[in-house]
Amino acid sequence: MITISSISELKTAKEALEELKKNDPDLFNQLLDAINLTRALHFKYQYMGCLLMDEEPGENVPDFVYGSVLRLYKKEIQKLKNNANIQALKDILSTYKRNGYAKLCLLALDRTPESLVSPTQVQ
Repeated sequence: MITISSISELKTAKEALEELKKNDPDLFNQLLDAINLTRALHFKYQYMGCLLMDEEPGENVPDFVYGSVLRLYKKEIQKLKNNANIQALKDILSTYKRNGYAKLCLLALDRTPESLVSPTQVQ
């Protein structure tokens, strides 16, 4: 998914994630765990975002992955979704969806908004 983001949108998204980190560190750490698992499995961040937001992942579904690995991954994402405060995260993802779930994940991983301004294809 190609997304074009403005620096101000990305800075605002970064601030929202920092606020989540401050107000609910457990939820934020669960998000980081899910992001790191997504990275480790070489899945697309867009796939993770779609699972979190109950959206159809379409072409973002991982190819050539054992069913058992996919079930384990979905189980870990479900643990995050079961967090009592998940709505706070969903609100952020929904508000800044236009920037793409991948960029939001990278912001959560402490990438700077400036590094994500140009058109990129991060999955």
